[in-house]
Amino acid sequence: MPSFRLVASDIDGTLLRTDGTLSPRTIQVLDALPVPAVLVTGRPVRWLRQLYDQMDEPLPAVCANGAVVYDPDTDQVLRAAPLDTELLLDVTKRLRDAVPDIALAVEVEDSRSFWHEESWPTQADGEHRAVRLLATPSELTSVPAVKLLARSVSTEPDAFFELVSRTLGGIAETTHSSSSALVEISATGVTKAAGLAWLCEREGFTAADVVAFGDMPNDIPLLSWAGHSVAMGNAHPAVVEVADEVTATNDEDGVAVVLQRLFL
Repeated sequence: MPSFRLVASDIDGTLLRTDGTLSPRTIQVLDALPVPAVLVTGRPVRWLRQLYDQMDEPLPAVCANGAVVYDPDTDQVLRAAPLDTELLLDVTKRLRDAVPDIALAVEVEDSRSFWHEESWPTQADGEHRAVRLLATPSELTSVPAVKLLARSVSTEPDAFFELVSRTLGGIAETTHSSSSALVEISATGVTKAAGLAWLCEREGFTAADVVAFGDMPNDIPLLSWAGHSVAMGNAHPAVVEVADEVTATNDEDGVAVVLQRLFL
């Protein structure tokens, strides 16, 4: 039996298949694990239900790229690390000056609600009541936000990420987890690794105890921190570069393949 005492996994592109489902094999392996597991995701709390509905028992989650630690058994947020309103004002001003066509949105109320500007592309959200179109730009910075999201319609994705990162260097964390020109912004020091580290300290685990799985750049801090890191076969090249091993793709049950080898 390996020395790992905790499993930490990203959701999209990692635990879930491309069609948004958990495979029967993955469900069986998760149910049989002799150690606890934690979800570590860029998703907001309100987007966990789609995954929990496929599980026998919901798993605790580090959400919003580390800004929120959530206990599904009590429906309580154990910890939140938002961007405060002063920082939001500074960050949004810098972004609007740097990218004239930028569209902004925020995850608020510990990521239970999503507020967006009129220019933000409309998209499906299972919690329609939690989504709000802002009446004025100033509302965007009126309350603390666990995540600020920025989009551009005219800038190539990699170039947009570099521009946003350069603009906000030193004052906020920037990352991305999609192939579009979408950048996710958190308070300084807020990453998936930091959120999981807080939970691990609370529960008596260390980084060496953790085996972690991921596929996109927002997973890099997590994989760099964990005792053993696994990149999916479909992972971004930057993720493969930092991982200890590469498994099969998310559509080939890559997480289950490694967990069976390590634990079962």
